Amino acid sequence: RDLSNEQKSEFITAVQCLQRLPGKSNGHQGAKTRFDDFQALHVLMSQKVHLLGQFLPWHRRILNVFEMALRQECGYQGSIPYWDWSRDVDSGLPLSESPVFDAVYGFGGNGVDVPNYAGQFGNLTLLSSAGWVPPDSGGGCVPDGPFASYQLNVGPGTNVTSHCLQRAINDELRGFLSGEKVGEVMQQPTFETFRVQLEGAPVTETMRLHDGGHNIVGGEMADNFSSPGDPLFYLHHAFLDKLWWEWVGINFTARIDDISGRTMAQLPYVNVTMDFELDMMMLAPTVTIREVMDTRNPLLCYIYQ
Repeated sequence: RDLSNEQKSEFITAVQCLQRLPGKSNGHQGAKTRFDDFQALHVLMSQKVHLLGQFLPWHRRILNVFEMALRQECGYQGSIPYWDWSRDVDSGLPLSESPVFDAVYGFGGNGVDVPNYAGQFGNLTLLSSAGWVPPDSGGGCVPDGPFASYQLNVGPGTNVTSHCLQRAINDELRGFLSGEKVGEVMQQPTFETFRVQLEGAPVTETMRLHDGGHNIVGGEMADNFSSPGDPLFYLHHAFLDKLWWEWVGINFTARIDDISGRTMAQLPYVNVTMDFELDMMMLAPTVTIREVMDTRNPLLCYIYQ
């Protein structure tokens, strides 16, 4: 909302540049372009970085590596913008009217209507207990905006197919993303409760900010594995990263090294530590959680406005 049209265009142009460049991941998960590389990484790492202690640090690192690719390979001089969806939700207007979905200076709008849409695999009804309800429209290919003609080569899910970007904007889920819900998460006393209440189901009874944001956009974004196929993935996770940094800032001395949670879903459980390594596989060197805890350090070197 606060970027100039020129700044918006520069970011979108840089993303389109990555979509034209040949991939460097040796075709992992069918990746053909540099943009595909990051989607493939997320597919391969998804079960190792969600609902676990390394969730937020790992996603901070992928944002960092994606931003470096935009700068070093596409001449981008800005930063990854974040999307504060709570401002759109609290405005009372339909989400599709958010500036982020603008067809010229945004990322394009909703997908074409698919009757009785319930996700790319028809399985989103499984989330009904967490608050998912069918969207009023959408589900098909996004027909407008800068990414309407781009063919993804990774996904959906763990599949390897050539397919369009799909969305199913779902205003029925806006209650999970209000400013009030953001405030509740920011009041959590420990990293563990903060992480859990931010990430959401199935650890929590209903969706929270992370899964709510993915599902309110729908389509590719609603897939646990291949969600980076929608460029909005990076704006969504940048906002979650901002909330984490601001939560740390509430009590910086105590929270700058506050990390917790399991490192794996199966036995034997091992708790995460500051020395846990954040694997970027084929895209970047491994770093530790310690190296990404302070966004102002030489590796990351950014602040939020």
